[in-house]
Amino acid sequence: MLTQKDFDVKLLGTQEIQNPVPERDWVPENGGIVYPSSIRELDAYTAAGETIPHFRQAGATAKIFHDPAWTKAAILTAGGLCPGLNDVIKFLIRTLKRQYRVPLVYGIRYGYRGLVPQFHLEPMILTEDVVDGIHEIGGTILGSSRGRQDEKIMVDTLDRMNINVLFCVGGDGTLRCAHDIAGEVQRRNLKISVIGIPKTIDNDIGFIDKSFGFETAIYTSAHFVTAAHNEAEGAYNGIGLVKVMGRDSGFIAAAATLGNSHVNYCLVPENPFTLDGDGMKSLLPNLEDRLAERHHAVILVAEGAGQNLFETESARRDASGNKLHQDIGLLLKKRINEYFAAKNIEVNIKYFDPSYAIRSLPASGTDAVFCAMLAQNAVHAAMSGYTDVVIGHWHNDFTLVPIPLATRQRKKIDLTSPLWKSVRATVRM
Repeated sequence: MLTQKDFDVKLLGTQEIQNPVPERDWVPENGGIVYPSSIRELDAYTAAGETIPHFRQAGATAKIFHDPAWTKAAILTAGGLCPGLNDVIKFLIRTLKRQYRVPLVYGIRYGYRGLVPQFHLEPMILTEDVVDGIHEIGGTILGSSRGRQDEKIMVDTLDRMNINVLFCVGGDGTLRCAHDIAGEVQRRNLKISVIGIPKTIDNDIGFIDKSFGFETAIYTSAHFVTAAHNEAEGAYNGIGLVKVMGRDSGFIAAAATLGNSHVNYCLVPENPFTLDGDGMKSLLPNLEDRLAERHHAVILVAEGAGQNLFETESARRDASGNKLHQDIGLLLKKRINEYFAAKNIEVNIKYFDPSYAIRSLPASGTDAVFCAMLAQNAVHAAMSGYTDVVIGHWHNDFTLVPIPLATRQRKKIDLTSPLWKSVRATVRM
């Protein structure tokens, strides 16, 4: 059972400076967002005599720790690309400049490498003019990279540059490295706020109900699903096979299935399946029945699904230490063709892999709005003196989540959740 200690956030020191942000925008001093959402969970804490755990509410505080006139901030983006990175950068700058009048903001180039002298990466000076139109383009103007760097060297750089606020925009690996930096800062008794902003197109960061880029992935996936459906319907026994991102969590595949009802099969890492054999979890016989009935089908598969189907386990990892999965899309295409060829049944497969096409796009619609609000709350947290936290979202409120809590485990689809029940009601398996 989680306790309130798991949710407590770190503060660099006493907040003594009057916040220049108008009073109407301040959050309550004792503002908190309760973590449990069900009566059953709440009753369990009450019965155990435990404090009901809650997040600290994000937002501007009446008093702040850092003096805006003497603040130097830095922003870095790390890990894979994701829709909305430039939106976050832009609104960090806008909030720092317009609400706090922070005089100097550095853009750190190519993730954590930019804090290591051996890479010779000169930081950018970020102003409102520099970031004015960047929300219209995908990727990140700062560049990105994977892999951790030595936190001692990075803190040396922060100290040498007199940076007292660092924003780290990234996913699980980025946040773990931010935590290492915050720990080294604390060991040296420096006063540097380290704030994470959750970036993962897979929506798999724990204790946060959504991360930016995810909604854009759903919107964009719909175009590929529609194309796959049109290709499938346009041929006898046509099969449209679409692979989307989702290394360990299938949220994109599940949400895209509900967002475009052409999908007949939704395959995710959390729900194991087989290819041959009896039962509803055997894809190929099930697909044979579908084609006999309708002569077309659309399969949507997350990249991390079906890894058990490969003869050997992948030993490769990326620079961040994440296991590189084998290509389930190509395996399915091959095995489907072999299965129906052995039965002398004609099939026509069209394979779509839009992964990089999706993640490199600019954010759209409500995703861009979410990026702006995450960035604004990140600045408020930093100027208030909080550190080693990531900006979260829970019960329709923005929260401060301790990085060790957010990175404790990856968020995955609960197969008993309303989301997965809705998917099951829509697809064949």
